[in-house]
Amino acid sequence: MKPLPDRVTLLGIRHHGPGSARMVRAALDVVRPQLVLVEGPPDADNLVPHVRELTPPVALLLHDAADPADASFWPFARFSPEWQALDWGARNNVDVRFADLPAGISLFYERTDTDRVAVDPLGVLAEAAGFDDAERWWEDVVEHSSAEPTQMAAAIAEAMTAVREEFADTVDMRTLQREAWMRQVLRKALTEVDGPIVVVCGAWHVPALQELPAAKADTDLLKGLTKRKIAGSWVPWSHGRLAATSGYGAGVESPGWYAHLWEHPHDTIPRWMARTSHVLREEGLPASTASAVEAVRLADTLAALRGRPSPGLSEVSEAALAVLCGGDDVGLRIVHEKLVVGEELGAVGEGVPRSPLATDLERLQRKLRLPPNAAEKSFRLDLRRDIDRGRSRLLRRLHVLDVRWGEPDETTTLGTFAEAWKVQWDPGLAVAVAAAARHGATVEGAAEHVLLDQAKEADTVAKAAEVLREAVASELAGAVTAARIALDRCAAAATDALELLQALPALASTVRYGSVRGTDPELLRAAMHGLLARGAVGLPLACNGIDDQTAEKALAALDNAHEAVIVAADEEHTVVWWEALHRLVRVEPPAHGLPTGRATRLLWEDDRLDTEAVAVRMQRAVSASGAGAAFVAGFLRGSAIRLAADPRLLGLVDEWLTGLPNEAFEDALPLLRRAISSFSAPERRTLAERVAQGGSSVLVVDDGDSERTARLVEFVRGLYEGARV
Repeated sequence: MKPLPDRVTLLGIRHHGPGSARMVRAALDVVRPQLVLVEGPPDADNLVPHVRELTPPVALLLHDAADPADASFWPFARFSPEWQALDWGARNNVDVRFADLPAGISLFYERTDTDRVAVDPLGVLAEAAGFDDAERWWEDVVEHSSAEPTQMAAAIAEAMTAVREEFADTVDMRTLQREAWMRQVLRKALTEVDGPIVVVCGAWHVPALQELPAAKADTDLLKGLTKRKIAGSWVPWSHGRLAATSGYGAGVESPGWYAHLWEHPHDTIPRWMARTSHVLREEGLPASTASAVEAVRLADTLAALRGRPSPGLSEVSEAALAVLCGGDDVGLRIVHEKLVVGEELGAVGEGVPRSPLATDLERLQRKLRLPPNAAEKSFRLDLRRDIDRGRSRLLRRLHVLDVRWGEPDETTTLGTFAEAWKVQWDPGLAVAVAAAARHGATVEGAAEHVLLDQAKEADTVAKAAEVLREAVASELAGAVTAARIALDRCAAAATDALELLQALPALASTVRYGSVRGTDPELLRAAMHGLLARGAVGLPLACNGIDDQTAEKALAALDNAHEAVIVAADEEHTVVWWEALHRLVRVEPPAHGLPTGRATRLLWEDDRLDTEAVAVRMQRAVSASGAGAAFVAGFLRGSAIRLAADPRLLGLVDEWLTGLPNEAFEDALPLLRRAISSFSAPERRTLAERVAQGGSSVLVVDDGDSERTARLVEFVRGLYEGARV
């Protein structure tokens, strides 16, 4: 083992720690190195020159050149020590390189290895110092420290060396290989640079870099590792994605708070309370200046009582809760979301390398005045306006590419010419954009390429209809033509009526919005009518002799087809559909009860069957062995209003239900529960009142028969427990 030369300074840091970032910045100003090595993937060295074009938070996005979906991020915030090293190097024209296991190795390694560090070094040191919280210990010792930077670095190295010696057996193979690679990079740097070198790395790795073993030992440790070709770029990141709750392994609990510590090291607490008051007032909550002053005083008092050098996040939050929020944690949750975590989103300059698809997406975002934002925003788009139609077209094409920047808001019906969207940019979508780049250089071209492939691969009528719907909504003429051809091909081969009917909802939606999207709706309507006519003819046979699982599918296909007919079918084909429902309820032998009961209900609601005819069919169904539950369940699906208004039909259902023996009732219960679950709460109350007025199913428990009452209670309890399970 050879000790490092004195010209090498090791700065052990905590990732995304503002105290560490200050230490690194100050140490670099003191040492004035000729080369800075930063923990990170060397595959990204070619991206370091673009640092001055970035506004953090940003992240390195590195992915397998052959499979862009296999990717990983290396995020940086303003308060990240690594970022401060990169920024210092850029501002002082000093060479900065990454020194860690290359992404070409680590991406493969992360998929195949399950080893993890078995000890939390900060937790060990915090416990030794009498702290039960590693975050608080680090804040007190490092974040609020005024020690000279190189002395602080030496103290951290000494502490970590002691922990590494104590837990040497727990260090996993991945960590050992990473450190071997770091030493290899350091050896090379020592031969290339004569002046000072600074290494910025996680404090846990410092003890492993203080001495250099024989180069062969590290070479042997790295032998056999698989390495792939890597591509990548810088992408915008957000404080929300930096948070540990996002799943990011090196995340911090409070990125917004850490950013505040970095920006305001001297008047930290007063400024924080002022920002807290502002956020609360924006939400309509009272938060006066005088209250903010009192909150600052309380935070200082709490820190003094706890022996802390200055208030930390816990003291600040407790003071804000007590004084500014009046003890109500609703306001504190707002503060946590908007300030403690924060909504800041970084930016990447135009000169930074990126894929042609990403460049085209950014162009469209500017053109359509639809910038990426970390906060969710709702849009109501009027498709008669060019800019709104363009926004809808972009969001739908991105959906085709599996870049789910926006989601349609289906909770509100706005008519044919309007759409509602909820749009929120997640930095993780950069991976989806990178993966989509293999399909084309523009959003339009890539989306059409995907839809053309899907049309070619469609093997069912429903899949082809869905491709057609996406193509029309995305306004891609070539894909529309290919999807129509695929639909005709699949329809010609289809023999299952249910398969044909399952395609109708997508086609109905396409017909409805086709004219808005620049597609001739009559061509689409002709395709829908062809499928409807064939599906209607085969519906009765498709519902006969089927099991319960297939009956559920038949019921869903029937409901969806009925809705499609109401929305988009012409008068002639609407008549064809009603005739198919009539044949289904009259077919002999009777079809499965679920679709038959549902068809009966639809005919009755449209006054195509009167109550007398429905009563006859229901009596015949419930008298058949085992068929009554399915028929009644199918009949009950839908709204309860008209059922509650018809005392005769309600009485028939009630009489059948109350006449079931216990075992039969238990068998029927799942079907009935599923049917009644579609009723709204007011409908259930109305139905219960009507039943109670009839009196036939009102259970009289206190009738003097204690034995009967006990059996009834036990039976109901058993049903309840079964429902819970």
